[in-house]
Amino acid sequence: MAGGSRPALVAVGVDLGRLAVVIDVRTSVGLDVHARSVVACGLDGQTGQLFEQRLVPDPATVIDWVRALPGPAAVTYEAGPTGFGLARALTEVGIRCLVAAPSKLQRPTGDRVKTDVRDARHLARLLHLSEIVEVAVPSRELEACRDLTRSREAARRELMAARNRMMKLLLRHGIVCSGGTAWTARHEEWLRRQRLPMLHSQMAFESAYGAVVSARGRRDRLDEAIEAMVADCDLTPVVRRLGCLRGISTLTGFALAVEIGDWHRLSGRTIGSFLGLVPSEFSSGATKSRGAITKTGNGHARRLLIEAAWHHRRPYRTSAALARRWELASPAARGRAEQGNRRLHARWAGFDARRKRAVVANTAIARELAGWCWSLAVLE
Repeated sequence: MAGGSRPALVAVGVDLGRLAVVIDVRTSVGLDVHARSVVACGLDGQTGQLFEQRLVPDPATVIDWVRALPGPAAVTYEAGPTGFGLARALTEVGIRCLVAAPSKLQRPTGDRVKTDVRDARHLARLLHLSEIVEVAVPSRELEACRDLTRSREAARRELMAARNRMMKLLLRHGIVCSGGTAWTARHEEWLRRQRLPMLHSQMAFESAYGAVVSARGRRDRLDEAIEAMVADCDLTPVVRRLGCLRGISTLTGFALAVEIGDWHRLSGRTIGSFLGLVPSEFSSGATKSRGAITKTGNGHARRLLIEAAWHHRRPYRTSAALARRWELASPAARGRAEQGNRRLHARWAGFDARRKRAVVANTAIARELAGWCWSLAVLE
């Protein structure tokens, strides 16, 4: 090391409100990662020298380049479609790597020039100043489970879109089903009996109905795969504890578990803001102004909690499905979930008595439900 001086102590990473870890770092490296290229910039914290290089997106090449810099070094790059493979590769060889949350990066409002080199320099400076908000890097197994649940979510959306297209096609021809509930066995039988007057319209209807059947089959196959996985995996205890709450089925509990990952990095107070369920605020001086929820963070997990919160509006009683899920959990989890179920229903009753708008009240219930989910997930 030049001059025999000690490397500067630099705090790297702020993990969701927790204190940053102080480690010995001399060179802060920012990477602008793309599918076919990586623009790297290293900032020597002692001399201020910049090391810049355009690399191929190969972890071995990036590791060799980082190792050639004045060490020790720490690396950061933005979370994005390239995934976490580079972060895992760097960590496995002992190089500290922080995957930065793009929405938390500080950018000058007057900066109107954006290039790969400038982005890499900006990341290196932020890392040197300890201004990187780090996202959790999931394990390979957790990321694989996350891929499965997101495929199921995509299949659900495709099924809804296919059903909507088919029903609108029938509506344009004046065909409306007025008896019974939609998408039951009786409704399916009614759909199969429909015949449109024009041949081309009938072909369009059959194509739309086939798309509904195909999307439903894909969703059901993914449901079966998730159910089989939940029966015996590392996330099984967490999913069973979450299932003790009303509205949290096995599929919902598994999706929440894989989307949030490490529940211990959060707390009952921070999980609401992590999922974007807290009100936005624009206050200055004596003026306080709060608006709609921030909708930051994981949108999939937020939607699941919003939907689950509606279940707590109905009068509280233990359904057969809930009783079956309780049998799989520990007595401590059942007791805590019972307390949460009763409190959430009481909150709903209070909102209804005050004639609170249902959608606003449900968001507040979802925010508190997130806290109860955290309480059960970290329960030992």
